[in-house]
Amino acid sequence: MNPFVQLTNASLAYGAESERLLAIEDVSMSIAEGEFIALVGPSGCGKSSLLKLVSGLHPAFEGEVTVDGKLVTSPISICGMAFQNSTLLPWRTTLDNVLLPLEIVEPFARDFRRKRGEYEARALALLHSVGLSGFEHKFPWELSGGMQQRASLCRALIHDPRVLLLDEPFGALDAFTREDLWEVLQALWIEKRPTVILVTHDLREAAYLAETIYVSSPRPGRIVSRTKVDFPRPRTLETTFQADFIDTVHGLREKIARH
Repeated sequence: MNPFVQLTNASLAYGAESERLLAIEDVSMSIAEGEFIALVGPSGCGKSSLLKLVSGLHPAFEGEVTVDGKLVTSPISICGMAFQNSTLLPWRTTLDNVLLPLEIVEPFARDFRRKRGEYEARALALLHSVGLSGFEHKFPWELSGGMQQRASLCRALIHDPRVLLLDEPFGALDAFTREDLWEVLQALWIEKRPTVILVTHDLREAAYLAETIYVSSPRPGRIVSRTKVDFPRPRTLETTFQADFIDTVHGLREKIARH
């Protein structure tokens, strides 16, 4: 079976040629459609840069990136993204923030006015699924940090993207809220099955959520290990106290420290 996301000897660099900064070097990775992978490693190792390569926000300096068999040379429309900060627009309500991709991403944008009722029903169902019923007409400043991140996940998923890119989406939250959102994200993935690439510093988070975990070296980032995670779904917080789960986390930590 052909991979859905494929990086082949891909490198990414920033800056002019005379002062070029290599962020990622010679990365090869094959991700199946519907697979949930996590990328971990030290700060500055190019984890977020890899998301830019896959989304088409930054071209490869060397090598190539393909998604669904097509070479990525510009931003792709089948991609949803969520970041460490929710980046909700402060002048829009929760509902209107979630609807934003449908206003700007084709083919939804051309039908937005005519199908607004249908799109709102879709957004309300998503908000209900993450526990935000009753907060549809609140503004971001009226929501807690965890609520804002739930809304951000809904916004990333509203147009049914085939690829979901998550850049430390829970990194700014307290431990209890973060663990609650692991369960929310896992449930959304089980239901919708997008191909997910999660960038995180939290090794427990990676082991809880992902099916495959890649470890990156310090900059320039290179993939130094690949770990399969076979804990049955759905995973729970009790899973994180199992001996084999703890061993997996310690093993990842050792691989990062070794490089």
